[in-house]
Amino acid sequence: MTPPAPTTPQPEEIPALARQVMAEARFPMLATMDGEQPRLRPVSPVKVEGFTVYIANLRTYGKTAEIAANPRVELCYLNADHDQVRITGRAEIVTDPGVIGGIWQANPLLRRYLGTADNPALIIYRIDPQRVRYMKEWALEYHEVTVG
Repeated sequence: MTPPAPTTPQPEEIPALARQVMAEARFPMLATMDGEQPRLRPVSPVKVEGFTVYIANLRTYGKTAEIAANPRVELCYLNADHDQVRITGRAEIVTDPGVIGGIWQANPLLRRYLGTADNPALIIYRIDPQRVRYMKEWALEYHEVTVG
């Protein structure tokens, strides 16, 4: 099979292309570190603002201790065309009641399974992007995405 000829996007197109991949993929893979061992799992973001991603978590999950020990994480979105977005950043626990309340109201699954927004089992992480990269399948090169 002959690979398609890659096209190089214009720099001003890259942020929109990256956001499109994120919207299409919806369920990124989250990478954390468990000591010396990388851990990877799919997550379901509960809120996305540009390239800042919010993820709900339970205190009993393995990633809770991993993020507490090392908050450096990476999210990887991959759409059906194999285009990808990688968000390298830091995970921080959200404590703002307004942000938590907004996420709570917008997510019926959280309400169904956890009962109340102040359930002590619930943690909301905000992944603050430090680096965002976009790659079109077959291009074999990443493009830096301007954040902000």
